[in-house]
Amino acid sequence: MSIKIQTLSGYIHEYQKSILDPEAFWSRVAESFYWRKKWDEVVEFDFTIPDIKWFVNGKLNITENILERHLYTIGDKPAIIWEPNDPSEAHRVITYTDLHQQVCRMSNVLKSLGVEKGDRIIIYMPMVPEAAVAMLACARVGAIHSVVFAGFSANSLADRINDCTAKVVITADGGYRGAKTTPIKSIVDDALTRTESIEKVLVLKRTGDSVNMKPGRDIWWHDAHEGVDDKHKAEEMDAEDMLFILYTSGSTGKPKGVVHSCGGYMIYSQFTFQNVFQYSVGDIFWCTADVGWITGHSYIVYGPLLTGATTLMFEGIPTWPDPSRFWEIVDKHKVNQFYTAPTALRSLQAFGQEPVLKCDLSSLKVLGTVGEPINEEAWHWYHDHVGKGRCPIVDTWWQTETGGILISPIAGITPTKPSYATLPLPGVDPIILDNEGKVLKGNSVEGNLCIKFPWPGMLRTTYGDHKRCYENYFSQFKGYYFTGDGVKRDEDGYYRILGRVDDVINVSGHRMGTAEVENAINEHPRVVESAVVGYPHEVKGQGIYAFVIADMSDRTEANLKREIRAMVNNIIGPIAKPDRIQVVHGLPKTRSGKIMRRILRKIAQGDLSNFGDTSTLLDPNVVEEIIAGKDSALVE
Repeated sequence: MSIKIQTLSGYIHEYQKSILDPEAFWSRVAESFYWRKKWDEVVEFDFTIPDIKWFVNGKLNITENILERHLYTIGDKPAIIWEPNDPSEAHRVITYTDLHQQVCRMSNVLKSLGVEKGDRIIIYMPMVPEAAVAMLACARVGAIHSVVFAGFSANSLADRINDCTAKVVITADGGYRGAKTTPIKSIVDDALTRTESIEKVLVLKRTGDSVNMKPGRDIWWHDAHEGVDDKHKAEEMDAEDMLFILYTSGSTGKPKGVVHSCGGYMIYSQFTFQNVFQYSVGDIFWCTADVGWITGHSYIVYGPLLTGATTLMFEGIPTWPDPSRFWEIVDKHKVNQFYTAPTALRSLQAFGQEPVLKCDLSSLKVLGTVGEPINEEAWHWYHDHVGKGRCPIVDTWWQTETGGILISPIAGITPTKPSYATLPLPGVDPIILDNEGKVLKGNSVEGNLCIKFPWPGMLRTTYGDHKRCYENYFSQFKGYYFTGDGVKRDEDGYYRILGRVDDVINVSGHRMGTAEVENAINEHPRVVESAVVGYPHEVKGQGIYAFVIADMSDRTEANLKREIRAMVNNIIGPIAKPDRIQVVHGLPKTRSGKIMRRILRKIAQGDLSNFGDTSTLLDPNVVEEIIAGKDSALVE
């Protein structure tokens, strides 16, 4: 396997080497993988365009590094343990040999459906092992997968299908999530009324609910797999060929398709998994994310399986059938590394200590958090009650665009501080800039977090719109990758992420563009204009606060707010529903018409001091009116 850091001095040594000579460092990491043809150059890059290439002209297939590479040494070892939503249903164990056969079969199914190298495939599925099998089969045949979280609406799904002109949708009849059953296939059917590119829909039977199957287009998973050969030779891919597209919200209304490539992503997801979590042979690793998010890609599927690890997939939610569900699963499967979101921890913390105390949890060695910085109170609860004071917490900072973790403790090696992501991983060269682009050197500084040098897992482009990639990540500070996050580097050189500095809200660890939510709200026929900001939420981290100008001639405020929330739910999905909606007569605008979200953000946060000079606003009285009506905002 690739380099594994085992001491603090080892980290310091590897970090220094990686910054002084990143090409030599990453070449050494990459040597441990199977390549059909070795690369000619380690990296070529130009951040001003941007143009980034890693392992130039190297040839490989990522699934050979997951399957063939492990078959003869750990073929009988569990690759995936699947825990269903309902604890009374049997769990499943899939060995590396099983996984190899299933992925080969699915690869042959895809070929039979006419899928070719470079085709885009949408995966819209519940958290079942077949979702991982579908991802790996796409990678094996050279198709580009785009997994869409099965909580997104038909509109959101259609937008993603149309953006990448996908050829096939892989889905299920329905899905279980807590006490709810989601009609997944009917959402797909609705989405496909707004698309033209889909030729086939492959449907897994999960719930057994009756669904519409369109002749010639829709095929049952089990029928398609009947009698199919379980041998398949993987397609040869260039290191820079696309592996997947994952859509993420930006500061404009249209979701952007972040593109990751085969070679660099493979190396980076494996290296970060192995080191951050200090995975050892025989450990059981559990990341509670959904495969529809980047966390599920990198730390449920690719990172663990490339390491030859056992990865646990969970279909359900942390509070059903009761709030001890997570901890019972840890005990049942003897989980060693547990990786979850601060939002989940805060929701479980609200139930008190009893659900945790009734479970043993002695198998745990490492705890992790992802999606947003963990607040200090939740950190201590997690450390004291879940980890029993003996498990290090890795508070990981990274993004969809980074492909893997960039700043994080290395479990048991880096001294930790509550709410700090601590130090960058080897090969990651962060820099802090002020708003004018001046480098802030030394410690005890605060500014914009940028990265100086490329790392193998970073995005290559935004699908079909390279200009957008440049504008989002490389235009603000020339010659640097701009993360969009503010950061503090304290007196010890530790990094603390301060949150977004752009128009993006981090809801339960998932980024939502304010423009995307505003566009959905503005679809309501009575809404004239809206402005959306984030505000502190005790469970979600950030909630969504919408200020809405509306024609109220035939609506009560309560009805309008219900309708707006239903509309956002329908257009984007439940995750984007505003927590608070305030109907206003006007918004604070400059004379040029720009909405001063800074003022709205302060009002939403309850900070009614120091608005700055409001005399430049088109109507300064609007601010006082909004403050006076603040208590009318809907709270869910």
